[in-house]
Amino acid sequence: MEITPRPPTGTGPAEFSTGDVLVDPITGGLPPSLRHVTAVRAGPGARNAWHFPERGQTHCVIEARGLVQVLDQNTVELRPGDVVFAPQGKRHCHGATPGVLTAHLSFAADKARWGENLTDEEYTSERSRKEAR
Repeated sequence: MEITPRPPTGTGPAEFSTGDVLVDPITGGLPPSLRHVTAVRAGPGARNAWHFPERGQTHCVIEARGLVQVLDQNTVELRPGDVVFAPQGKRHCHGATPGVLTAHLSFAADKARWGENLTDEEYTSERSRKEAR
């Protein structure tokens, strides 16, 4: 058994996030596992930039409501307990709804490749939003 101390909480860098995003790494792919697990908290309206891990990424919402979108698909509102898989090679973004913070766990087999940040309009567009249910 190996116990590692918890690393400090970090903030989402401005080039990869908009608003108040806090990141708590849980594990960073220690051999033999390649799995990266991160707890992410986003203040109201905060989100990350378009990104994709080459092997896909799974998110589990643990608090409040959030939004997720795969590029060229509808934005979906998520609730606690919802689990989302962003497919391999698909650019996606996620974060909090405009009025409420959110928290989720992120599971990925590799680190993400990052793209551009979304504008408020791109992120909150009502025309493309639907509920996960």
